[in-house]
Amino acid sequence: MEDCGSSDEDYYYSSDRDSLDGLENEDSDFQWAPSKGPTTKVITKESLLAAQREDLRRVMEMLSLREHHARTLLIHYRWDVEKLLAVLVEKGKTDLFSEAGVSVVESEGTETPMSSSSAAMCDICMEELPGDKMTKMDCGHAFCNDCWTEHFVVKINEGQSKRIRCMAHKCNAICDEAVVRNLVGKRHPDLAEKFDRFLLESYIEDNRMVKWCPSTPHCGNAIRVEDDEFCEVECSCGVQFCFSCLSEAHSPCSCMMWELWMKKCRDESETVNWITVHTKPCPKCHKPVEKNGGCNLVSCICGQAFCWLCGGATGRDHTWSRIAGHSCGRYIEDCEKKTERAKRDLYRYMHYHNRYKAHTDSFKLESKLKETILEKVSISEERESRLRDFSWVNNGLLRLFRSRRVLSYSYPFAFYMFGEELFKDEMTNEEREIKQHLFEDQQQQLEANVEKLSKFLEEPFDQYTDDKVMEIRMHVINLSVIIDNLCQKMYECIDNDLLGSLQLNTHNIAPYKSKGIEKASELAVCRSSKASTTTGNCLPSDCGTSGKRDRSFSFGSSDDSGCPSPKQPKKESYGGGFFDLNLPAEVLDRN
Repeated sequence: MEDCGSSDEDYYYSSDRDSLDGLENEDSDFQWAPSKGPTTKVITKESLLAAQREDLRRVMEMLSLREHHARTLLIHYRWDVEKLLAVLVEKGKTDLFSEAGVSVVESEGTETPMSSSSAAMCDICMEELPGDKMTKMDCGHAFCNDCWTEHFVVKINEGQSKRIRCMAHKCNAICDEAVVRNLVGKRHPDLAEKFDRFLLESYIEDNRMVKWCPSTPHCGNAIRVEDDEFCEVECSCGVQFCFSCLSEAHSPCSCMMWELWMKKCRDESETVNWITVHTKPCPKCHKPVEKNGGCNLVSCICGQAFCWLCGGATGRDHTWSRIAGHSCGRYIEDCEKKTERAKRDLYRYMHYHNRYKAHTDSFKLESKLKETILEKVSISEERESRLRDFSWVNNGLLRLFRSRRVLSYSYPFAFYMFGEELFKDEMTNEEREIKQHLFEDQQQQLEANVEKLSKFLEEPFDQYTDDKVMEIRMHVINLSVIIDNLCQKMYECIDNDLLGSLQLNTHNIAPYKSKGIEKASELAVCRSSKASTTTGNCLPSDCGTSGKRDRSFSFGSSDDSGCPSPKQPKKESYGGGFFDLNLPAEVLDRN
């Protein structure tokens, strides 16, 4: 580690006072770029209905449909409005409706009970009933209310309530949810509530851009992403996770790599490897036997003696040179290859696992360092000194935590990227060796600078002179910028040179974010008596539904219209939020 660090001195910026003054003097020319708002939203129980209605309203207005038809279309296309529009442009409205099972008729109310003056026969129960006991769907098929009700009850209990099809033979039409709710609610009110809940939760269950937070116990929130599903997010409950696979945040590992790594760490695969390397099976009872002496004649607990060299059963008579009646000078290639391969795989796994665990343990220990740093900062601020700004300590800590996690997950990535389990046929041995050296060089540079940053942050700067503290401050700021750049380069190397060069690009990683994992913002809900007050994140579909303000559906501060106003950015206290660590501490404090 020290050798690697000593060779990376050229990564340091100048540590003299001129460098620090240069950073401070650039403030007058510095222009803040407008920051992009959060691209992930937290959907709570209160805002779930509003989020669903927003998509429903778009489809209803665009295609002039009723709500249950729009919901049927969106469920079929997994609530992907853009995909729905693409199919509409490519195939037309007729094919769009037929594929989703939507039957649109010009006249309204065809799904209501038929006229009581006419009688009709139900093709299910074969009874002739008056028209008011029959119900016709949009597709034109009519059956008695009792048969419809039993059909709906069975489908709801089977978990198919989101797309209940018509009972007619080979009819693909989806039944009107209002009819289902009306008929089932008369006999089974609890099932009608279950039906409504399934329709509401379909926005999460069937939507690839919305997923439940995997917190335990469950916080009740869902997360909606706007751009890319291969990302890492933080719920308002504080849980950080990979949106794609719902496991803990694990970039730069792909989801498949992380799943295989966790399985490898949990199961007994490496125990089996150790047994293969260090034991031999008894030829009688087949239990593994470990050799604890120098003699090649070993005995199992079952009483069977066998030769350690070849594993063959023998008698107990032997001399210093040979076992009586036994000769095993013949070379068995397959057994030797199997043992050598198991030994190589075991040592390779131990190498990567030890380093993964070392950085994971360091991350846990350094997380506890925060309280100690707070005490040092408090002591330093109380004493008489010309240094009053210690935000660089907080910025350095956040950079240390983020980069330490990147380092720990980079070892499982390297284990599978340069092994033969996933990419055996994707690279030649020469290509694999070149790419491995490229990645490991960047990994070692990052590792060396992270250790340096950790060392400087652990310094007892509360006991140092002002000049010494200024020197440590300069090192921490420089190292924070260097580490951020190295992390960025490592991710670019993985995307472009490693995973990007594969023929079967089935592995995707979450992009690197300098400020850390993005915390999802709450989806605002507006309920106001004036539809014209819908601004910002307020949903027009929810405005105008009530003359009173429903406080349970609002987040943050509200203006006079009852719509939640955008949250004003506030200065983060020590230990909260993420900062742009590419900037000097003075710039961060003034903003």
